[in-house]
Amino acid sequence: MQKDQLFTRRRILLAGGAAALGAAGTAGVVLAGTEETAPTAAAPVAGPQARQALAPSAFRLQPLTGYGPPRAAPHKLKVREEPILRISGRGRRMVLTFDDGPHPEYTPHILDTLAHYGVRAMFFVCGECVVENKELLARMADEGHVVGNHTWTHPLLTELDRGEIRDEMESTSDAIEDAYGERPQWFRAPYGAWNRAAFQLGADMGMEPMAWTVDTTDWSEPGTDTIVDRVEEGAAPGVVVLSHDAGGDRSQTVHAIREWLPYLIDSGYRISVPRRRV
Repeated sequence: MQKDQLFTRRRILLAGGAAALGAAGTAGVVLAGTEETAPTAAAPVAGPQARQALAPSAFRLQPLTGYGPPRAAPHKLKVREEPILRISGRGRRMVLTFDDGPHPEYTPHILDTLAHYGVRAMFFVCGECVVENKELLARMADEGHVVGNHTWTHPLLTELDRGEIRDEMESTSDAIEDAYGERPQWFRAPYGAWNRAAFQLGADMGMEPMAWTVDTTDWSEPGTDTIVDRVEEGAAPGVVVLSHDAGGDRSQTVHAIREWLPYLIDSGYRISVPRRRV
């Protein structure tokens, strides 16, 4: 089933998921490090053609140096019962996340904007997109962004059996390792539809489950101004923002981030990413 065919179902899932995850909002918090942020429990996917990308910035984000080859087996993690929704730590820290990519049209514009402001983000990628855009994951690694697993085909995990879920997750981690240079330490269920098998398999593969606090709903193409308003109004310490760089026309997202990112920075927020586990 294609991602664009599932957007309507996602609206229904988000309504039910919000209630289920609301009680978990105080759990699943990630600790923030000096330069990078640690996780919190999870929360439960434009318009006209994208503008010309920002001019290349002389600023170059710190590459992922020292990330040697992965160990033979992932670090054993505790199996969570809900995803991480927020981050914890001192100061006005926030995490920006982008789902469903990478996409050759929209992801480069978003990366250009992040580089322009010296900001790192998290990209939850789909395996089928990774194999067609490996150079974008190499760029993410070079510029210090964190890449997470968002399955291979973006299915509704609650409709798959355990073996199918494992295949979706493992094949995506393999593709990420090949293109990014290391296996992912984070996982996000498509549509925010989690189940016990996803939590267990993710932990077995060394991945923590991350959801979000603020959904821009850019997947519904509500308009650039609406996306900007949702981010600016939802901004708060510990917030994890959900946006998308694929899965549809994401030119509204490309335009919006150029407005709300400098606003967050000027408002004193420090945009961070989870610290890497060793």
